[in-house]
Amino acid sequence: MNLEEFKKKFEQIKNMGFVRSLRKGPTGIGYTFETLLGIKENNIVGPDIGNLEIKTHRLGSNNLITLLTFNRKVWKMNPLEAIRKYGTCDKNGRLGLYFTMSQKPNSQGLFIYITDESIQLRHLDGTLIAEWFFEDLVKRFEQKIPALIFVTAEVEERNGIEYFHYIRAQLLKGTSKDILISQFKEENILLDLRLHDKETRARNHGTGFRCYERNLPKIFKYVEDLL
Repeated sequence: MNLEEFKKKFEQIKNMGFVRSLRKGPTGIGYTFETLLGIKENNIVGPDIGNLEIKTHRLGSNNLITLLTFNRKVWKMNPLEAIRKYGTCDKNGRLGLYFTMSQKPNSQGLFIYITDESIQLRHLDGTLIAEWFFEDLVKRFEQKIPALIFVTAEVEERNGIEYFHYIRAQLLKGTSKDILISQFKEENILLDLRLHDKETRARNHGTGFRCYERNLPKIFKYVEDLL
């Protein structure tokens, strides 16, 4: 299916009004839409239409989604040292850094500091712990999400079952350093630390960069309403 074929198909789906979810739970919105499009479900991560991925969104949802992970050559302090100095214990008794970071210092005194060139993880005592340069983040973003179709649906619940009315489709492409800086400052993009003490080293699951799903179009340079 190409983009023009998608537009025609989306118009048909939009005109259907509310349709019953074909699956319970959070994945129902995407599964139902792709089924209506005629796309078969698979477990392969990749484009859905040509080079475009589809992201479905419940109108009014306040969910956070992970845009990308990036952790290459960013640590200014040894990660294991950082965990042991600033970490907290999880429910399994492991010491770790599992925090969603913003510009406001957390309970451990950690916060993000934004410069014209980078986003930094700092402590109130002045220590620079890690640094991500915006130039690298833009490259990683455009590798991970070169473009996507963002589909919004109104939701109704009837007798415990969701119904979706797919009302809007937007084509989103590219980003820029200036956009990322503004979105971090507005705290629409947050930074997730995901590492713990594994005795002789730090086990890092990749620093996540997360965004409020409803604000996803704000992160892109090119936004076009398809219908």
